[in-house]
Amino acid sequence: MVAFGKKLKERSIEEWQEYYINYKLMKKKVKQYGQQIQVGSLDRRQCLKDFSRMLDHQIEKIALFMLKQQGLLSSRLQKLREWHDALQDEPDISQISKLREAYRSVGQDLLKLLLFIDMNAIGIRKILKKFDKRFGYRFTNYYVKTRADHPYSQLQQVFKHVGLGAVVGAISRNLHELQYNEGSYLSIYDHPVVLPQDPVVDSIKNAVDRLTNSTNFLNFMAQHALIMQDEDLLIPQDEQADQEEGRYHFMSLMLNLGNTFLYMVNTYIIVPTADDYSMSLGAAATVCGVVIGAMAVAQLFSSVYFSAWSNKSYFKPLIFSSIVLFFGNLLYALAYDFNSLALLLIGRLFCGFGSARAVNRRYISDCVPLKIRMQASAGFVSASALGMACGPALAGLLQTDFKIKSLTFNQDTLPGWVMAVAWLLYLVWLAISFREPAREPEEIHTSQESNSADQDGNMEKGLKKPLLLASEETEHDEEDDGDGSEESSEDSRKPANSIVAAYKLLTPSVKVQLLIYFMLKYAMEILLSESSVVTTYYFGWSMSSVSIFLFCLGLTVLPVNLIVGSYISNMFEDRQILLASEIMVCVGILLSFHVVIPYTVPQYVISGFIMFVSAEVLEGVNLSLLSRVMSSRLSRGTYNGGLLSTEAGTIARVIADATITLAGFLGQSMLLNVTLLPSLIICVGSIVATCFTYNSLY
Repeated sequence: MVAFGKKLKERSIEEWQEYYINYKLMKKKVKQYGQQIQVGSLDRRQCLKDFSRMLDHQIEKIALFMLKQQGLLSSRLQKLREWHDALQDEPDISQISKLREAYRSVGQDLLKLLLFIDMNAIGIRKILKKFDKRFGYRFTNYYVKTRADHPYSQLQQVFKHVGLGAVVGAISRNLHELQYNEGSYLSIYDHPVVLPQDPVVDSIKNAVDRLTNSTNFLNFMAQHALIMQDEDLLIPQDEQADQEEGRYHFMSLMLNLGNTFLYMVNTYIIVPTADDYSMSLGAAATVCGVVIGAMAVAQLFSSVYFSAWSNKSYFKPLIFSSIVLFFGNLLYALAYDFNSLALLLIGRLFCGFGSARAVNRRYISDCVPLKIRMQASAGFVSASALGMACGPALAGLLQTDFKIKSLTFNQDTLPGWVMAVAWLLYLVWLAISFREPAREPEEIHTSQESNSADQDGNMEKGLKKPLLLASEETEHDEEDDGDGSEESSEDSRKPANSIVAAYKLLTPSVKVQLLIYFMLKYAMEILLSESSVVTTYYFGWSMSSVSIFLFCLGLTVLPVNLIVGSYISNMFEDRQILLASEIMVCVGILLSFHVVIPYTVPQYVISGFIMFVSAEVLEGVNLSLLSRVMSSRLSRGTYNGGLLSTEAGTIARVIADATITLAGFLGQSMLLNVTLLPSLIICVGSIVATCFTYNSLY
């Protein structure tokens, strides 16, 4: 992996060199500050003041240059507009062709400006991160809050690239009009996606989308899946096509999404009947927590070995997953006739060992072309949501009881039989249709790993040259200044090679986001797993009623993500949505407590929907923020950010299911309140932690 200082030098536009962040000098200054503070020649207050002043100067330099370039582009577009108007009266094919090329030339210059903004934004983020790491401050929190929220913010000018949207719109509209609309009054605003766009417009759109990490619906869903985009922004499209050739296969993508869907169905199809199955084997109803949670326990281990296995193959892990899930469901179904709770639990453990979600995510991030990766990522989330809804619904349809020889088929065993058949059919489809993608060389391959992420196009920027430090450093000094930061040596830029190494890379902001993820998964698991026991005890619901309730909960996932991704996220910052969602989850938990007698169906259903919907909103925003604040070293390798978040969520589910079983010893009358109490404590703790790290969530 190339260090940022070297990358900045290689990608800088030569004639604009003096307007870039002086990243090399800033690194040197940070190192000098550390030495001066150690010997006592500089106090910390003066260090902060001096660093802030230099960074302010750099941001001002970049912002003013951006405005200048925007003005030049606008002037050129105005002249082209006059030329365009003249051609309306006297059309000339050769002149129209020249005009089109002139607009494309402006587009190419706009791409250069976007690259300039991107590299400077990355520089700002990295130098702030380096300063915090060196001195143990949360200076980034303070700096972003005071600069971004100011009415005359120059920081916003860089990160929001104010004004460029109008330039992009002018180029797109006029090229579209020149290409398609001779004699038509329609424009891109009337049918924005009907016709293919000019390649230059596509390049600009891709650059802007990736630079802003825009929060439209598809991007929101992709962040929900925690599938990261490439770190290298603005790669020429012909290079991208060469890299992707031979790797993408539509049917293979469908098979990965099918695996995701079936696994989620497999997870939730037993929830409505797990308590009844436990009692039929002589156990208490609350043992359903252990039955449901056994799958999550196994997933703690399967996530690691599938993540490592996907470094070498996609086909073999999926084959293994399907076989293990087939036998797991078979054992689950046979446990009834063998009257064995142990066999039931072993079957669920096998199902957990077959969790290949790490492979599904990895395939999308590595093999799907960039232009459709957002759609594929959204498909991953949609498949998960659909499976979550279909699982309980399918269980509600399996209301029958018959025998074939010595095998029993009833509402308890049919989920196992149905899923065993489904995985067998999937295995056949997989063997026939999956195509193993061509593997890249290892050093290239590891740079594109799954989930999480350093979305470096979001916060970056640089510094001005003070006259006092004019001496030049060697190339080695530029890339390794000995300050201990993660960019300071080749070894420190490698992916984490163990859970312990990955944990050491977690900043307070990342830890808080993982805590939030743990909290929301815990709360959701408590709600879903104990729903059958609670509703039967308080309301006398049948298994069909429980299935309908869980099905309705699952159906809310996609509409909620659509609303949040398309509208709410464009009106509010992610951190604002995050905090509001946490508070609403807390409200849902509080309303769920059995305090008022009698405990009513409306209270349970309304509080459950508030908790579940708020947790769904929270999950998407949480993973979006996690992808931004996590170290780039956690975007690669086996122990990546996606694995960490998966492990956090899986541990939460395991603990939640164990809590249900342990609370059962106190009696079903105490179950609801006893299991909700930890949810409330963790939720309040996460809200407090969010408030402490709020300003770093930018």
